[in-house]
Amino acid sequence: MEDQDERIVRIVGEGDEDAVEKSHETVKKYLRYLKENMEFPCFVTGAEDFPWEEGYAFGYGDKREYEKLKKENPSYKDKFELLELEDVEEDEEQIFARVKRLSDQKEFSVELDYLEATDKKSKNFQLLDDYSVWFVNY
Repeated sequence: MEDQDERIVRIVGEGDEDAVEKSHETVKKYLRYLKENMEFPCFVTGAEDFPWEEGYAFGYGDKREYEKLKKENPSYKDKFELLELEDVEEDEEQIFARVKRLSDQKEFSVELDYLEATDKKSKNFQLLDDYSVWFVNY
């Protein structure tokens, strides 16, 4: 099996190790690769708490307030169907995913690096994990 770093260099740098740093252009390359290689339907959950949840996840916020906010916001504990990967806007250096929460069918736009496939043996799990590692580390 290919090493994760080798996969990332192949995907984003097209074989050039010096060309993998995150930029608008490399994000667009990664998006194109994911759109060509992901399998649907794809079910995902949060890989870690979403930014709005951070204080609550660490116990700083009121539990009742958190439960109320979770009804209107996506939570890392929710299960979603990944509907599509959104196009990258000109000023962005990240990919957003449009997801539908399975429990109530509400749709959200979520940063892709916060998601992981629920089926750890699937092709999508590796694809999303590689993207997250690249997004955070490069």
